[in-house]
Amino acid sequence: MAHSKTELLKKMSVNPWFATLPLAERKAMLAVAVVQPLAVGESVYRKGDVSGGFYGVLSGLLRVSATGEDGREGILSVLEPGNWFGETTLLDGQTRPHDVTAVQEGEVLVITAADFKRLMQRLGFAHGMTTLLCARVRGLFGLIEDTMLRSTRMRVARRLITLAKGDMTMAAQTRQGVQVSHEELAMMLGVTRQTLAKELKYFVREGALALGYGHIDFLDTALLRHEAALD
Repeated sequence: MAHSKTELLKKMSVNPWFATLPLAERKAMLAVAVVQPLAVGESVYRKGDVSGGFYGVLSGLLRVSATGEDGREGILSVLEPGNWFGETTLLDGQTRPHDVTAVQEGEVLVITAADFKRLMQRLGFAHGMTTLLCARVRGLFGLIEDTMLRSTRMRVARRLITLAKGDMTMAAQTRQGVQVSHEELAMMLGVTRQTLAKELKYFVREGALALGYGHIDFLDTALLRHEAALD
């Protein structure tokens, strides 16, 4: 499906990071970006890969994950439309640190490594990349802090709030619900489904959540924020 540059600009600007870039930088990115379709289960890249470019999610949903020595998969984050990813390998020349797989059929924008290098010569784009990387670092340190210092209930509440803001999107406003299964949420938190079920039942009983098949509705985000110690 063909997309005009105006349409691409509108669709991708739903993302707070992209929207705050100078218009000239957004247009420069989209001028060299190529649309690539993705089928369900298709890999964008695998851990250890060295090729590929810088990607923007145009439609669909992607999963960022890693697999342990015992074969268990850990979901690190989800990428929804508007999110950009894949910059690390292009900046440090090392291999891809994780897997990225399509959870839903969709499309990604691809900026080649050569075009990314040329964009990095632009001050506005380079400054934007530092901002994006700072957000990544803050998010990672937050996850480490949660794992080391927070109770399971607080960790669940914090992860739900993050998902409500679009996970990697980190929008200012929370949404009314998210499409996530209990198994996926347990994998994100690194806990068993039994442990997660206990905490979810608590939040349902308190009126903060409503659970559906592969879906969680947020009924009282204020209560979730209180449990997450985010007030």
